Amino acid sequence: MDITASIGQNALISIISHIFFIGISFYALQAIMFEKVFKKNHVFQIQLLFILLSIAIGSTVSNFFLTFSGWSSQLPYLFE
Repeated sequence: MDITASIGQNALISIISHIFFIGISFYALQAIMFEKVFKKNHVFQIQLLFILLSIAIGSTVSNFFLTFSGWSSQLPYLFE
């Protein structure tokens, strides 16, 4: 396989993984009632925090799975 095609596939998988896990974390964070913790009438700030938390959590989880997948694919080299 061409090295540039491999790099492109890795990039596509990474983008899809990040979007997927950001979406999952956004969905999961909806279970928390932020309105009870923060000041009233600050809806935009709460929504912004909600989005930023989703990105932070989703990116971290995605990086974990991508790294773990990379390590798993390198395990056969241990037995050569």
